[in-house]
Amino acid sequence: MAHAASNSQEVPARKRSFHKSLGDSRTLVNTGLTVLAVALSLVAMFPLFSVLYMLLVKGAALLSPSLFSELTPGAGMEGGGIGNAVVGTLVVVAVATAMALPLGFMGAVYLAEYGGESKLSVVVRFCGKVLTGLPSILAGVFAYAIVVVTTGSFSAFAGGAAMAILMVPTVMLTSESALRSVPSKMKMAAFGMGATRAQVVLKIVIPTAIPGILTGVMLALARAMGETAPLLFTALFSDYWFEGELLKPIASLSVLIYNFAGSPFEHQVALAWAASLVLVTIVLVLNVIAQVATRRPEEH
Repeated sequence: MAHAASNSQEVPARKRSFHKSLGDSRTLVNTGLTVLAVALSLVAMFPLFSVLYMLLVKGAALLSPSLFSELTPGAGMEGGGIGNAVVGTLVVVAVATAMALPLGFMGAVYLAEYGGESKLSVVVRFCGKVLTGLPSILAGVFAYAIVVVTTGSFSAFAGGAAMAILMVPTVMLTSESALRSVPSKMKMAAFGMGATRAQVVLKIVIPTAIPGILTGVMLALARAMGETAPLLFTALFSDYWFEGELLKPIASLSVLIYNFAGSPFEHQVALAWAASLVLVTIVLVLNVIAQVATRRPEEH
């Protein structure tokens, strides 16, 4: 009986101590920091949503099938669209991907599976990290000196080369991280069954790391699509459709926005807003794909 009475007295005491803890200094600090973190997160998201809202308000009015099927208009002309710029952007990014993907991916395989911590791998990794912070205009100047001066013409190929310089380090470093994240037990099990290193890399490591590799590719594509300075030095611009010639100037969304945003003609400024909305939408879609690709199976 005495034991039961003591238990009944302990329960209210615990309840009272719990209620008192809500006003305790540690609880208040925790609540304050949580509110601050949420508030700062909303502040950080505000620029993105404000930009999207502004683009929708000023650029959505021109969205129509003709916007994507017509050529860019000349100065002072009405009508027209951004079809050649959309196609040109896709062509330049395709050329850049064809150059950057093999280099970046093979570099990642070497760093993750063969190089270890050798001097060469340390130098390659360091150079990759330095290139991630390289100003894009320097990539354009380099491609201009190597490709444009050599071929004697601004071209889609030169633009793709400039973009590839910016894409390689992103693809390489993110892919290396994805390859290194593959559990060593899986590789050891394959080695124990008599598989060679090449077989382990091709049949175990790469298939397991595909989501992370895809993320690096998507992020690299998103960065390349939004760059303007390298294309001003390499691809320049064209008022015509791409006809399959990689050694001629080509239109792109980013350069179109640069050219039309400062135009004295209202219609061209409106086209710049519409092109900005299209470009931001493409970049957002690529980033969403990258996020979805990296989600673990248990998160779906």
